[in-house]
Amino acid sequence: MTLLSEDKPSRFPEPGNHITAMEPYSVDCGSKGDFANSIESTVFGSVEPPRRSRGRLIMHGVVMFGREFCYAVEAAFVTPVLLSVGLPRSLYSLVWLISPLLGFILQPVIGSASDYCRSRWGRRRPYILSLGIMMLVGITMFLNGDAVVSAIVRHRGVKRTWSIVVVMFGVVLFDFAADFIDGPVKAYLFDVCSYQDKERGLHYHALLTGLGGACGYLIGAMDWGHSALGVLLGSEYQVIYFFSALTWTFFLTVHLFSIPEKPLSKQLTSESSAPTAPLIVASDGTGYGALSKELLPTPELRPRSFSALSEANAVTSSAKQPSKEVQKRMTLKSLLSAMINMPTHYRCLCVSHLLGWTAFLCNMLFFTDFMGQIVYKGNPYAPHNTTAYATYERGVEMGCWGLCINAVSSALYSYAQRLMLPYIGLKGLYFMGYFVFGLGTSLIGLYPNIISTLSLCSVFGVMSSTLYTIPFNLISEYHKQEEDQRKQGKEDPSVQGRGTGVDCAALTCMVQLAQIIVGAGLGALVNLAGSVVVVVLSASTMSLVGCLFIAVFIRHVD
Repeated sequence: MTLLSEDKPSRFPEPGNHITAMEPYSVDCGSKGDFANSIESTVFGSVEPPRRSRGRLIMHGVVMFGREFCYAVEAAFVTPVLLSVGLPRSLYSLVWLISPLLGFILQPVIGSASDYCRSRWGRRRPYILSLGIMMLVGITMFLNGDAVVSAIVRHRGVKRTWSIVVVMFGVVLFDFAADFIDGPVKAYLFDVCSYQDKERGLHYHALLTGLGGACGYLIGAMDWGHSALGVLLGSEYQVIYFFSALTWTFFLTVHLFSIPEKPLSKQLTSESSAPTAPLIVASDGTGYGALSKELLPTPELRPRSFSALSEANAVTSSAKQPSKEVQKRMTLKSLLSAMINMPTHYRCLCVSHLLGWTAFLCNMLFFTDFMGQIVYKGNPYAPHNTTAYATYERGVEMGCWGLCINAVSSALYSYAQRLMLPYIGLKGLYFMGYFVFGLGTSLIGLYPNIISTLSLCSVFGVMSSTLYTIPFNLISEYHKQEEDQRKQGKEDPSVQGRGTGVDCAALTCMVQLAQIIVGAGLGALVNLAGSVVVVVLSASTMSLVGCLFIAVFIRHVD
């Protein structure tokens, strides 16, 4: 008895013989690599986004230029503006405390919400637009709050209170939105680009981030108060707001219309209708219609991923929240659990990262105020029509030039790192970055004059480039060593199941924790010492302590 088929008949087996597979449906899988490639093309062929042109990727990345431009304005002017409206010296660092606290609580929530957004405009762009509007409102209140309150309120005491409230609310709102917008922007890039274009897109993000920071500091370094535009708009802060708002609005609009984004409902529809491989495998491998285990290798199929370190290599990005894309896939509880149970060498790396960012933020967030009060000997509390206040403003402008030097030197040093790496290694580069920054800031604090201070601003870029690259490269090397040990059967149980993502997220949390420490303690320290010079000396002390910690506790890698 036979069963007819197009190719050849299939006969029933002789009595007593067990059926292990239907012959007409036997599969020639070939080599394991060919099989994996065939399965990958079947699974991912329908969901892999098309290649994007260079112009589209640049249009997508210009939002980072606008974001960093506004970030530079905030970093340069937030302390001078808060002091000029009358905020007590002991409280002015608290403004940096609120945003990172909100970040710890709300960041996993916002990241998860954007993953499941069902807007017809896509999953990410509605959140990018909302956060972009919040940034615009925040910088409007931050730079114009004092002028608006002064025009409405006449009573001096009430005017001072409301000016402080409005300006502080604007700073917190802007800082919150600017910190959080990075995650949806990166997710937008990863959703609409192929694997190769993700790498190219991150490169453009890094380049435009550096250019945006340099341009923002340059705008702040110019004397707009005596220009025709300053006379027309009313003051220097209004001119800077004009350029910031125009730049951010234009580049945000270009970004939102750069690459079409498929709504989640259409993504689910296309995924459900995607072809699947016709594999029939029984649970025990011996049942009816089962394929031989030798003929069916099981490849490790996983979604196409991006390089987590490419984002971390944005050497001139803001001193706030680097590598946020790593965090948005995990909850606060899982992140804290992973940090508590991490191996010793990862924990030591997090401690050194915390020391480095604490030192860096101590200096960067209050550097323009240091230039105005200590180097130029101005007074931010003086009336705005006095020589003392004008001198303070000139110091702030010169501080912006120093921060611009920091942005340029950071980009240059990132290339110098590649040349020095074969000679001194990652641990040597890590130690040198902290040591150079600690030595430079100590000289600035001890000998505060204009020429030496501006010259030593280049060490800020050395520290910036070090913090954005070396720790993440060390994590990559640690994971590579663990992978080699795993292949040799020598896996350490303490590192079993750890991924690069959770360790990068732990490093990112050290940045937020450093910001909380600076916000909570530095204002009281300045009030206790009675001088802003303690800010720079604190940065130097923390950096040199970090040097010793790196030398003793950071694991060396070949």
